[in-house]
Amino acid sequence: METTFPLTMAELPKPFLVAILEENISAGLGRRIESEQRFFDDTLLFFTKEQWAEACNSESPYAGCTFPARDKENILLLIEENVTMPNVVAVWQLMDSLLKRAAIEQEVLLKYPTAKIQWYSWINWDFVTHPQSSVPELAGVRTAILGSLWVVLITAIISFPVGVGAAIYLEEYATDNRLNRILQTNISNLAGVPSIIYGMLGLALFVRALEGITSGTMFGVVSVGTTANGRTVLAAGLTLALLILPIIIISAQESLRAVPNSMRQAGMALGATKWQTIWAHVLPNALPGILTGTILSISRALGETAPLVVVGASTFITTDPTGPFSKFTTLPIQIYQWTSRPQPEFQNLAAAAIVVLLVLLLTLNATAIYLRNRFARRTA
Repeated sequence: METTFPLTMAELPKPFLVAILEENISAGLGRRIESEQRFFDDTLLFFTKEQWAEACNSESPYAGCTFPARDKENILLLIEENVTMPNVVAVWQLMDSLLKRAAIEQEVLLKYPTAKIQWYSWINWDFVTHPQSSVPELAGVRTAILGSLWVVLITAIISFPVGVGAAIYLEEYATDNRLNRILQTNISNLAGVPSIIYGMLGLALFVRALEGITSGTMFGVVSVGTTANGRTVLAAGLTLALLILPIIIISAQESLRAVPNSMRQAGMALGATKWQTIWAHVLPNALPGILTGTILSISRALGETAPLVVVGASTFITTDPTGPFSKFTTLPIQIYQWTSRPQPEFQNLAAAAIVVLLVLLLTLNATAIYLRNRFARRTA
């Protein structure tokens, strides 16, 4: 006799999962989900081809016009979110759960007689690996973590060489004249400008004026007429690079100034050019201090919210960023969005996301400090 075992939800093929979802959600919800991201590349479920073409060619096209189709994992999350997930009717904080257990049980018995009391930790592996969701129990910070890493990477790539180069010019080559004194004063002033001003500059310059570059249309990455409008990872990285550039320049100048002049004189006395002396002797000795200033600057960029809100970071997005021309969100934006929600569950998620942000910040800083110390030992 042959024995068969029923398949679990995760073992079902994608078309079956989509069919389950289609049968159990309303047409309005289906259109909203499909407008954000299609179920299939070649098939529409809740739109006709004419409706979809008209929407994609309009001035405000759907995000699903450019995003790739949802994968199987995403469909499973939609089913959990809209079909199978139990409803949470009330939550209590940890201390109340420990000290007022009897009162909570009595309240549940009176108000929610059919409900089940269950311990739940908001910080878990699913929280780190799941994308955003409108259901608190399914919401995660994966998309926000990837967005933060992408933005910080672009910020560092742009700001570090430009900042160090500017510091070398100002400290080693610039003469003491009126123009350079004005330039130095302005750099010091820019270090204290509120971050939202940089956000307004980024909106005008990178999102609007340089839209063709920051959206990717100039490079053929995104076709003209789609949702690309400059509000991308690249625009955010450029904006934050401007924000931390004065700090990197000032810290790099201080590090270069700390290198003894005798080292420069000894190098040039042996026949080396000024640039050879700077490259082979001054920079290696100043680099630990330069990296310290850069680490502090990158840490500030990682925690910024105001300029990214102005530039156009998404407050709700379920698609992971895959490159510099992707739509994005970051952990501070995600925390801001959750704290503004009235449900206590989302406020608990915000607290969990703050812990994740602190861990990410400490990890990046520890890695950078390790690399700095390792380089300092090599040059000692």
